[in-house]
Amino acid sequence: MTVIILIAAPPGLRGHLTRWLIETAPGIYVGTPNQRVRDQLWKLLADRIQDGQAIMIEPAATEQKWAVRTAGNDRWTPTDFDGIMLMARPRNAYQPWRPGTASE
Repeated sequence: MTVIILIAAPPGLRGHLTRWLIETAPGIYVGTPNQRVRDQLWKLLADRIQDGQAIMIEPAATEQKWAVRTAGNDRWTPTDFDGIMLMARPRNAYQPWRPGTASE
């Protein structure tokens, strides 16, 4: 199963995704496209997302059995941590790595 989440995406992208996936809620698409179609959809999303965000959760040969792709601005980034996929949040320049450790 593949899940695509769009946030603040151009209207044309939403219509294009409905050719391959079912929109289960605004901006959330679910389906079972093959690898070739997923790759083509992702290329289209990454090229046209502009100021929005796109997230694709897809089956993969990993420990968790899935992988994440992200594109757009201010997005969370997939990060490999000893073979486990974690999501790294974007930080602003004034936010310390851990609260309370910046002044110590």
